[in-house]
Amino acid sequence: MKRTSSKRILAIDDEPIILEIVQGCLEDLAGWDVLIAKSGEEGLRKAIEEKPDAIVLDMMMPEMDGLGFLRRLRSDSKTQSIPVILLTVKEEFTDRHWRSLLNLAAVLTKPFDPYQLIEQISTAIDRNEEN
Repeated sequence: MKRTSSKRILAIDDEPIILEIVQGCLEDLAGWDVLIAKSGEEGLRKAIEEKPDAIVLDMMMPEMDGLGFLRRLRSDSKTQSIPVILLTVKEEFTDRHWRSLLNLAAVLTKPFDPYQLIEQISTAIDRNEEN
């Protein structure tokens, strides 16, 4: 499933092992560049500076959680259109209501299937590029 398209994905999670797994999956299986952020604040800075094609976001983080991150991301015209794929242990966020309310491209629960993550990101980027 190796892809040649060079996309830049920002992964935001406070758990180093999750970041390592996401980075490995996206780089090794999809051939994408992966930026890493260990907090919502760091993620916002990188989203503004690097303008990634998509963001993989953890919902539960200290200080600024995923909701706070999303509010700030969507309030900035430079970052509001970046597709966000949520990775979470909370089943309730997989509900369509939450996905729509939070303007998420996709929601995957941890543990996740690496190939499903790649497909969800690809679909989100394709939809975003069509608009």
